[in-house]
Amino acid sequence: MSRTAPLATSHVRGADAPPLLDETVGALLARIARTWPERPALVVPPQDVRLDWRALDAAVTRLAAGLLALGLSPGDRIGIWSLNRAEWVLMQFATARAGLVLVNINPAYRSHELEYALARVGCRALVLARAFKTSRYLDMLRELAPELAQAAPGLLFAERLPDLRHVVVLGDGDDVPGAWRFDAVAACDDPGAHARLRAVEAGLRPDQPINIQFTSGTTGSPKGATLTHRNIVNNGYFVGECMRLSERDRLCIPVPFYHCFGMVLGNLACVTHGSCMVVPGEGFDPQATLRAVQAERCTALHGVPTMFIAMLGLPDFGEYDLSSLRTGIMAGSPCPVDVMKRVVSRMHMGEVTIAYGMTETSPVSFQTTPDDPLDRRVDSVGRIHPHVEVKLVDADGRTVAPGETGELWTRGYSVMRGYWGDAQRTAEVLDADGWMRTGDLATLDADGYCRIVGRLKDMLIRGGENVYPREIEEFLHGHPAVADVQVFGVPDGRFGEEVCAWILPAEGAELDEEAIRAFCRDRIAHYKVPRYVRFVDAFPMTVSGKAQKYLMREAMRAELGLPEDDTP
Repeated sequence: MSRTAPLATSHVRGADAPPLLDETVGALLARIARTWPERPALVVPPQDVRLDWRALDAAVTRLAAGLLALGLSPGDRIGIWSLNRAEWVLMQFATARAGLVLVNINPAYRSHELEYALARVGCRALVLARAFKTSRYLDMLRELAPELAQAAPGLLFAERLPDLRHVVVLGDGDDVPGAWRFDAVAACDDPGAHARLRAVEAGLRPDQPINIQFTSGTTGSPKGATLTHRNIVNNGYFVGECMRLSERDRLCIPVPFYHCFGMVLGNLACVTHGSCMVVPGEGFDPQATLRAVQAERCTALHGVPTMFIAMLGLPDFGEYDLSSLRTGIMAGSPCPVDVMKRVVSRMHMGEVTIAYGMTETSPVSFQTTPDDPLDRRVDSVGRIHPHVEVKLVDADGRTVAPGETGELWTRGYSVMRGYWGDAQRTAEVLDADGWMRTGDLATLDADGYCRIVGRLKDMLIRGGENVYPREIEEFLHGHPAVADVQVFGVPDGRFGEEVCAWILPAEGAELDEEAIRAFCRDRIAHYKVPRYVRFVDAFPMTVSGKAQKYLMREAMRAELGLPEDDTP
């Protein structure tokens, strides 16, 4: 990813070496199991699960045969609705080995969203947890499919879920009428099913779809980004290469599996390098994560900035031994400079990397490396990944000069096949030449380092001036009493839009609106100084840790009495 000449335009191509991996997910796992059969592969302390690569490969094979024994066929879609558990990892690799398409369903979904997701892609099977905290997954499924109570397992015919036949339930507890127990499916020793599995695997190709992930749409219904073996195997490989992973590493993965961060940057980065996957719990808990790092001597840790902020803010943070850490990834949302520096100094993650991408690109396109100077690892998302091409374009589709802001377009092996069953929305983001329009605003410097400025939809225009929220967020992070901040635009009759900042104060800090404005005054342009400042205890977030600015904007519009159709 090094460059020998400065860029003439904002157009970069990744290296052609090392070559792309040309194997399916199942073949990859089998190869790693042969290479390091007795090294640790999967550790889930809350479930008392410890598997080496030989045992993990064998468990995946039994589950894959069990899924085929249910009557499922290659190409069938099978949803998984659960937080991080050992069974999620087994399902990820077993579905791939059996030629099934795994559909990741957000654990935060409720019945309406579940119905949409299952119907959108025609799921024939659903694997689900019984419950987590206040989420009663079985109850929500029964609301949509009351017919389950009277059905035989595998013979569900529900009016509202016409494609769904099989329900598989995770965890301990009583048998559920109409459903299979996961343990029973996963213990398949039927010779016929195993023979069929071998035949299926022999016919699989790396370019076949293997995974559907719903993008967290802020407007309109979610879209099912369809990814292939080649997409996610190679992205996991190059992510791991940037982190310098090896079979000696142990990666703590508190980010959700249903999202590319957990499934690709976590699980597949590990599998491609023989590194151990350590799962600290179902949902993110800062204490449980640090306990797992300490107890398992993890060398790497993933998280979004809010996760690292939560861990660093624990009253007993200094009591955890994190000396084994060296690397990891901070991604998923803009990474504040101050947080990055504290992760490096206080969590021993001197080789931590920043990554950028999107679900539709498997996901990573840019990433920093341990060789990058610290200032480049805190003010950019690094340089282009191998075998990926990116250009930044203006509103007329012309490539901009280095240093100028443009929309980021990308193409290469990592770009999705499309949105499942939605040619129109696919055509809106994928052109005939294979370019994916990301909707992200970015700059490229002469050395090829990328800086994400914001989203096209987040950029606001105040009195004719373009305002990029991330720039203001990073500035406000320099205030010692600000723990976290989100900046967005709200409608204004005079200027078109005004700047609003929601601020999470540091513990014990005392702040008021005037103090924030005084901090900004004479240090940033007047049109960037927030007109509205609100202090909050938390931000509305997705399960994957992304702040939902549209909900903040709606709340401010209601508070200020602005009509809905005035929103830009």
